[in-house]
Amino acid sequence: MTVMTDASSAVRWMEELRLHPPFAALSEPSVQALVASAQLVGYQAGEVVCSPEHGVAHSLWWVRHGAVQGQPAGPAPRQGPLPAFQLETGEMFSMGAVIGRRPVTTVYRAVADLECLRLDAEAFRRLVQAEPVLADYVNGRLQHLLALSQRALQGWWVGQIPVPQPLDQLFDRPLSALRRRAPVAVSPHNTLHAALRLMNERGVGSVLALDEKGAAVGILTRHDMLPRVALAEPPLDTRRTPFSAVMTQPVHTLDVAEPVQQAAVLMSRHGIRHVPLTEGGRVVSLVSERDLFALQRRSLRQLGAELRAAPDIELLKTLAPEIPALARDLLAQGVAARTLTQLVAQLNDSLVERVVHLLAQQHGLDLRRACWVAFGSEGRGEQTIATDQDNGLVLDDEVDDAERLRWLAMAREVNQALDACGFPLCKGGIMAGEPACTQTRAAWAAAFTTWMGQGEPEHLLKAAIFFDLRPIAGNAGLAVPLRQLIRDQAPRQPRFLRLLAAQSLHFRPALNWLGGLESQAEEGHQWLDLKLHGTAVFVDTARFLALAHGQVGLGTRERLLDAGEAMGVPRHERESWAAAFEVAQTMRLRVQMTQAAQAGKRPDHPNRIDLRELNDLDRRLLRDALRVARSLQQRTEMDWVRA
Repeated sequence: MTVMTDASSAVRWMEELRLHPPFAALSEPSVQALVASAQLVGYQAGEVVCSPEHGVAHSLWWVRHGAVQGQPAGPAPRQGPLPAFQLETGEMFSMGAVIGRRPVTTVYRAVADLECLRLDAEAFRRLVQAEPVLADYVNGRLQHLLALSQRALQGWWVGQIPVPQPLDQLFDRPLSALRRRAPVAVSPHNTLHAALRLMNERGVGSVLALDEKGAAVGILTRHDMLPRVALAEPPLDTRRTPFSAVMTQPVHTLDVAEPVQQAAVLMSRHGIRHVPLTEGGRVVSLVSERDLFALQRRSLRQLGAELRAAPDIELLKTLAPEIPALARDLLAQGVAARTLTQLVAQLNDSLVERVVHLLAQQHGLDLRRACWVAFGSEGRGEQTIATDQDNGLVLDDEVDDAERLRWLAMAREVNQALDACGFPLCKGGIMAGEPACTQTRAAWAAAFTTWMGQGEPEHLLKAAIFFDLRPIAGNAGLAVPLRQLIRDQAPRQPRFLRLLAAQSLHFRPALNWLGGLESQAEEGHQWLDLKLHGTAVFVDTARFLALAHGQVGLGTRERLLDAGEAMGVPRHERESWAAAFEVAQTMRLRVQMTQAAQAGKRPDHPNRIDLRELNDLDRRLLRDALRVARSLQQRTEMDWVRA
């Protein structure tokens, strides 16, 4: 190990730190205070950087050049040593030990020649107390990285993807066309107490500071209140503290002649939620992130209403392409993956329900005697924009063979109509138009009971598809008992659960033995399948856990959180499961929307991402998410497969 301290290098170290989260969001004085006690430390390949034997951690390390391998210390569990992981340039380690004032639990070694900045633990702890952004990062690193990536994605989409009709008409309008709101403002010399009282009386989320000419010189938002006012050290005397002491400055403003889209770009670029609007340099109104999203919600409601009222299949074919177009624009607005997939599922449900109703009427069939159900990702409400059909029919037990044939004929037409609307036919034949997928309620119940009781390989595969069952159209009362049957019987079938647990381990996260991202080289690309080796890991494990614990939820996120709580898993850990799934799902959506926007058609490889095209932030984010996936699988393997 070599230690180099060069005071003249402090400026360069600050610049390097501030290129990476969380330091990019910290104030310059804070980073300067941390760097003041830093040392540049060099290690040779294989040399131990820190380990539990070194005692309570008095330093943490930031990787400047090279890579570090981490190997969990302590006795190996029965299934063998836990896999190592790898940290690369821009990453920190030993944060938990430093904050907890304890030894590290991992042995960290240099993979090759390594340079680290060794940061003083006490200085770091002081910084965590002073900087809420850093505290949030320490307590929820994955969620923090996801937020940063989402913000960057917002800006890219707003700038790169043209908003399709009719949404472009909304965003091309000048800001002056929006309803004006008189800005709530004070003088920068007013007290903080006066500003807060005004915010409360007016019921607004921000207050501006205007100079004597009406120009904006500062702003305080509800989002700023916790770190700047409530948690300020020493505590603020709001009746004496001037507003100028806590306001954000400078203020990003736009002229009312600028297009609405420019406000979205400005918000995404600077991570702000409010933009004052000026006319001749004087503030005349204010636009918020909520205002912009309200435009989208009106379009969402309008499209949903048109889908539900469509008089024929031909109009539905015309409306269907607007669903992925709207999804692209909502992604540009920073809508999270879970919300976006729910919105897509909602619109898809409206389209499917209308198709079923129209064709049931044409065939003279009474939907009180049947329920159209969705399976797979559609059943979970997690459809992306590249989704095929997984559906079926649950028939009333009084439906005879002759009537069942009529339902089958109708279902085949529904499948063809959905294919014409952009939902490809299922290659595996999981569609209501297939005899095996149109059964009476009693027949479905008998099949589910057999699958859980016998647990043959083909039964496990069917359960992985059909047990994610959700009613879409018709008599939902026919499908609800099937959901109840699954919930009640699955926890009582230990053999079935053990086999299902083993099956959930089939797809492994795309990580090498060092914990780095693993890909397949092909014609100059480094491909990683985000579904098979990303989201599928969470989906399969969450389904198994939900069945094992008798949970009612269908969505992967809901299942992970509910099952984790039932298992007594700490809140931060189960929330990291949900956040990691969100990472993989968001990247899938981005791949699909990028390909669709560039090619103008359904993506050819909707789940593959080229690792060479990822920026440093997204590589770290994806790697962290897949490490969480591997940890989740290891828990399942220990508790159910090897127990």
